[in-house]
Amino acid sequence: MNPSTEVAHATEASRHTSGAYSARQNRNLEMQLMPEALARAHMQQRLYEAEHERQALRLVSARRLQRRAERVSLRARRALAMAVMQ
Repeated sequence: MNPSTEVAHATEASRHTSGAYSARQNRNLEMQLMPEALARAHMQQRLYEAEHERQALRLVSARRLQRRAERVSLRARRALAMAVMQ
């Protein structure tokens, strides 16, 4: 083997070794970040649920106000009808 071929093989072997090391480091980093990602997903789910709960409460409140307005309108119509009849 000539020296330039030996250098090429050494460089390629180094690349494979560093690639495996890099992959191992990435895996370790991913494993370390998993609880953070899980916590982030959990928090997003809780925010989503809280927003839907607020929407539901606004809808209930709007329906309640609508029924109240309808009752007031009906009372006003009855009062007007009574005033016209007298």
